[in-house]
Amino acid sequence: MTNESRSIELVVEGGLGLEEGIRAQERLLRAGRATVHVATLSDTAVSYGVGVRGTAPYLQRARADQVSVLRRPSGGSGLVHLPGDLLWSVVLPRADPRVGPGFVRAYARFGEGLVQMLAARGVSAHWTAPPGLSDGYCPLSSRGQVLECGGRVLAAAAQHATGSTLLHSGALSRTLDRPRIARWFGFPEPGPADSLTCLTEVGFSDGPEETARALGRHLLAALEGGAPR
Repeated sequence: MTNESRSIELVVEGGLGLEEGIRAQERLLRAGRATVHVATLSDTAVSYGVGVRGTAPYLQRARADQVSVLRRPSGGSGLVHLPGDLLWSVVLPRADPRVGPGFVRAYARFGEGLVQMLAARGVSAHWTAPPGLSDGYCPLSSRGQVLECGGRVLAAAAQHATGSTLLHSGALSRTLDRPRIARWFGFPEPGPADSLTCLTEVGFSDGPEETARALGRHLLAALEGGAPR
């Protein structure tokens, strides 16, 4: 039985704008309680990490197309979000033993729920080194790790750690708009954007809300060492 002091709350929300989703993550980080949060997104937007200048060319191109551009509290570079995509996060107190001293490299451990959710539908995926194809587009960069499926990048993650709490968060694309990614990030076509994939392309056909609930259950089960409820 899981000790009550180490139990994790599951929060699943539907139809949030990206700004709402980022604010929800920041609230959970400030609260400092063990939480798994998954949200479905309702808008097209570009997010960028804390280390990126707000004048980066790809952000200016997105703004020129009247697309919302928002800074994330975590690291990483640029990322395109579309309606129906998922925003997920694991929030843990730094004193929680599930964080551990090597948390900055624990992409596979914190993101095991994504692997398990896909495996339950017969889709194989694993966390691995990123392809290093672009400094600007986070899933194609050379930092951290990415979720690879069928030789293409399905998802990426980043972290924001305070003195007391860890936020490990990521985005999972349900669909892709490769032409806009290529245009905003200055890619040739064909080019780096063809190294990306999404849930619908790998055969995961559930709707956004059903997928969000499944992802939440699998993230929680992976962290607590049990089966999805």
